[in-house]
Amino acid sequence: MIKRIERNSKVRKFHQAKWDEPVIFELHRPGERGILVPAAEPEVESEVGDGLSALPAAMRRETAPALPEIGQAKVLRHYLRLSQETLGSDFNVEIGQGTCTMKYIPRINEMLIRSPKMMDLHPLQDPDTVQGMLEVYHGLDLAMREISGLDRFSFQPSSGTQALFAMASIVRAYHEANGEGEKRDEIITTIFSHPSQAATAAVKGYKIITLYPDKDGFPDLEALKNAVSERTAGFVVANPEDTGIFNPRIREFTDIVHEAGGLCFYDQANANGLLGIARAKEAGFDMCFFNLHKTFAAPHMCGGPATGALGVTAELAPFLPGPIVEYDGSRYGLSKETKESIGKVRMFHGVAQTVLRSYAWIRALGPEGLLDVAKTAVLNNNYLYANILKIKGASAPYVEGGRLEQVRYSWEQLTKDTGVTTEDIQRRMCDFGLHYWTSHHPYIVPQPFTLEPTESYSREDLDEYLDALRHISQEAYENPEIVKSAPHNSTVHRIDESSFDDPKEWCITWRVYLKKTQPSGAAL
Repeated sequence: MIKRIERNSKVRKFHQAKWDEPVIFELHRPGERGILVPAAEPEVESEVGDGLSALPAAMRRETAPALPEIGQAKVLRHYLRLSQETLGSDFNVEIGQGTCTMKYIPRINEMLIRSPKMMDLHPLQDPDTVQGMLEVYHGLDLAMREISGLDRFSFQPSSGTQALFAMASIVRAYHEANGEGEKRDEIITTIFSHPSQAATAAVKGYKIITLYPDKDGFPDLEALKNAVSERTAGFVVANPEDTGIFNPRIREFTDIVHEAGGLCFYDQANANGLLGIARAKEAGFDMCFFNLHKTFAAPHMCGGPATGALGVTAELAPFLPGPIVEYDGSRYGLSKETKESIGKVRMFHGVAQTVLRSYAWIRALGPEGLLDVAKTAVLNNNYLYANILKIKGASAPYVEGGRLEQVRYSWEQLTKDTGVTTEDIQRRMCDFGLHYWTSHHPYIVPQPFTLEPTESYSREDLDEYLDALRHISQEAYENPEIVKSAPHNSTVHRIDESSFDDPKEWCITWRVYLKKTQPSGAAL
């Protein structure tokens, strides 16, 4: 029998709703209907005949999609139940998502994208019929140029990783155009940077050189000097990096790489702490990207529809993936792909709804508002930092002193003292209705947890999160089994994680699940 510690009065009572809701494909019943799809208008029927000739061949299906057949009321119940079983940025204090920046999204912007003028858009429409939306693309391009100091933006990449891949592709194309494509085969990055930086460069065939921290905890400048050579194609880094450490000597790094003939590209997936304060141009970068679904207040959406806004200098603009929205003084249009372009990295030129959300957010705030975003994000982060370091068992390795907009903390001492791990604490936080993120691999910080409060939260919100961490730390030291056996108030308790690292067990889609669990791979 576990003896529970008296609950801290400051910790919010929470119990997860329980529905044991199946996935929607399991609710399928042949013949059930939620809606009747209207027939095409007579004029459309007369023009396209069987309804297919107007579609490009690549967009035509050979068989109907295996969609679940479900009545309308059952669909409503299904999604309402799921919403009750799910924590999210509209439901709880969402500062534990670390590098995903789950910030508040103004609801008026959600109303904008639900306008019929937006809902009915199609990427293959004639540009003359979408001049307003193309103006928004162009306006966001101009705003991003001002924020970064760079000269041209593409909104085609659908994520930060896709933008990183596009930048690595531009590095390859640039050196090939200069006759050095084969010679320059190395990309330099840092151990603190997001793994996607090395991974995308490796996909392009580059050898990866990784810089480790110096005695002060910053990326080692001397190691960079030893790494650059005539084989250096580029240098990719986030600054601040995923630990929250900001490298104040970044211009020295980019100058050294440029002297060696390489290009410098910048992961600015999260720029909450930099808006109006520091820009990619002055730091010496040739390219950067921003995640609109992070810094610029669009939803992350579990992997899409997101947008990685990719910016480059004028010299690299011809290599951008196209098309790009251009304005000739009277009309907006889509540019034709240049011969130097790396080609498309996705089918169309960006998610219009995400672009509109971010454009509206920037226009509503203005330059002074963007600066306030950065100041508040940094203030919130350092308030957390100062208070978490007072919690027994917690630390922030590598660099002493304040961080920028996030911190990767460590429970290493707490784990040594009590045996409670960061994964145990993650599960216990669920009992208080709070999200908590550890880290991506590799775990360069032992027993990590990563917090990024952004500008969206009040001091009261931050104190609620701190109270939960203090409470769990007390439990770990006084009765660790409470934490080790958590969660206690959720629909699912301890699960078997043994299959998580085995790709043979992964079922990312319902179709894959059927193939792996049913010999025939039968559909619905």
